[in-house]
Amino acid sequence: MDVDARLRELGIELPEPMAPGGNYVPAMAAGDLVFLSGMGPVGPDGSLVTGKVGDGGLDLDTAREAARLTGLQLLAALRAELGDLGRVQQVVKLFGMVNCRPGFNRTPAVIDGCSDLLAEVLGDAGRGARSAVGMAELPFDISVEIEAVVRVVS
Repeated sequence: MDVDARLRELGIELPEPMAPGGNYVPAMAAGDLVFLSGMGPVGPDGSLVTGKVGDGGLDLDTAREAARLTGLQLLAALRAELGDLGRVQQVVKLFGMVNCRPGFNRTPAVIDGCSDLLAEVLGDAGRGARSAVGMAELPFDISVEIEAVVRVVS
């Protein structure tokens, strides 16, 4: 699949990958797997989408969009690591964390924002195993953090 052509068809331009927030690398290849560090939602203006999801905080639609923005960051970091997203064979695993208020339990619906994007861009190769959990806090008060494991053509 020509992923760059698919991105153009969808009208998606990948952002510049977010710089690490600590002493780690955004992506690490090990054999035919690439491990992507936890990424957060960066808006088109470069600002982070922050705040807790749930009653009195961010609504579900805003949180889903934050997860989509996080998916764009994952793809940008993956492209920076691989040089060509056409090397992606399969998203093996997503681990999605939602900064949520007590009682919010729709974390899978939030992380669908990322999963839907990856399936749109990569087709069936964008669908893998997944976890979606709620957290009391996330770094820099970001609303969503997602990490991934991706199998690639070596």
